[in-house]
Amino acid sequence: MKRMMMAVVMGLGLAGAAHAADPVEGIWKTKPDDNGNFGHIEIKPCGEAFCGTLIRAFDSSGAEVESPNVGKRIVWDMMAAGDGAYEDGKVWSPDRDKTYNSKMELNGNGLSVKGCVLGICRDGGTWTRVN
Repeated sequence: MKRMMMAVVMGLGLAGAAHAADPVEGIWKTKPDDNGNFGHIEIKPCGEAFCGTLIRAFDSSGAEVESPNVGKRIVWDMMAAGDGAYEDGKVWSPDRDKTYNSKMELNGNGLSVKGCVLGICRDGGTWTRVN
């Protein structure tokens, strides 16, 4: 009986470790866009990749505002590449209505976002962790 209980406990422990959250998961505050607006992006797994959805929008004064972009996917197909790097993904920039081939790099509570479209690259700046 003790062995069976120990096996169940160990099995549950290993299952929990297998489902541990990736460090990029969570809510991130974007760098202000060309208009000074910013948002909160929730990043979570979507299949084998990571995706991010705009969950809140703010104006340049920091006041929460209604936006037709809330609920829209901002990041998708971002694959973990190890050592805090994520690549082969896409990032949509609502202020320019452009989708960039992107990569991200996690460094503590900062997430550096960069992307290119048709050879024109844009530094999305460093997003900061909200939670």
